[in-house]
Amino acid sequence: MSSSGKQLQTRKSRCVLNPAVSKTEERCGEVLAVPPGLYPNTAFNTVQVSRENDTKLIVKRSWDIALAPTKQIPMNLFIMYMAGGSISLFPLMMIGVLFLRVVKALFSINATFALISGSHSIPQKIVFLLGNLATLGLVVYKCSSMGLLPTYASDWLDFVEPAQRVEYSGGGLNLS
Repeated sequence: MSSSGKQLQTRKSRCVLNPAVSKTEERCGEVLAVPPGLYPNTAFNTVQVSRENDTKLIVKRSWDIALAPTKQIPMNLFIMYMAGGSISLFPLMMIGVLFLRVVKALFSINATFALISGSHSIPQKIVFLLGNLATLGLVVYKCSSMGLLPTYASDWLDFVEPAQRVEYSGGGLNLS
């Protein structure tokens, strides 16, 4: 037992954990090889490269923000399709949430692009606006297809009778 305790002490004394000693040679007593790809004597101009990368990343990120509403249109189409055309709680909630999200995005265009300045900010704001207007058009179309928009005179005036269908057709057969 004493021999194993002595071996454990020799292992611990091999490397001294002293934060004041900075070089690995002084701490462990051996020279470590330089890792592959590290050239300690070469100076890099990282400031200029990082600034160029920063501007490219800012422009790329701002275009991602500007195109986000346009990329969400197919998903919103699918959600509106799956919600159905009946007037019930679930489709009305889907329409309401989509409408509120678009309105909030339209009112916060300047806040969304606050960190972006330069020549790319105006086209990005226009693309963002067009994407949100397309989504708003999707909401209006869904409301129209559900019959929620007042599109006939009978919707506005109480004394006007709604138009009666004269003929019904379906599946290529005349049902009248």
